[in-house]
Amino acid sequence: MARGVPPIRVCFVCLGNICRSPTAEGVFLNLLDSEQLEDRVVADSAGTAGYHVGERPDTRSLAAARARGFTLPGVGRQFQASDFERFDYVLAMDRSNLSLLERMASTDAHRAKLHLFRNFDPASTPGSEVPDPYYGGEDGFERVLDICAAAARGLLAHLRKTHDLG
Repeated sequence: MARGVPPIRVCFVCLGNICRSPTAEGVFLNLLDSEQLEDRVVADSAGTAGYHVGERPDTRSLAAARARGFTLPGVGRQFQASDFERFDYVLAMDRSNLSLLERMASTDAHRAKLHLFRNFDPASTPGSEVPDPYYGGEDGFERVLDICAAAARGLLAHLRKTHDLG
């Protein structure tokens, strides 16, 4: 990290924090590691609901990620209003969670940190969502990995340009 420059802090948010947001976090952390930017950008994930606080990601998410060489390090936690102070980017997986986060945001500065994650994927239609694979088959977890990988590359390109990461 450049001396005296705090890292950029990113939080990925879905409903329960066991499928989509930990997948996005793991994929993004892998990308940061491969680009040697792990000291310049910090990532975390959370859920808008507290259903799975303290739990590891869904076993299907873990298996799909492991098969591609990704690690999902997170443990379920619920997004708190105070997280708006901790993070520079709060990235919702879908419009429903974005709406919940918008209601939690108490200032314009907090609202400015909110984005749909897929909006960083230039190949996605604006407003596209990361679908929830929880009630579907194994292929849904594979699709989420593909979507997260594309959006993570776009996010990193945005961060490089906006924050002069080189």
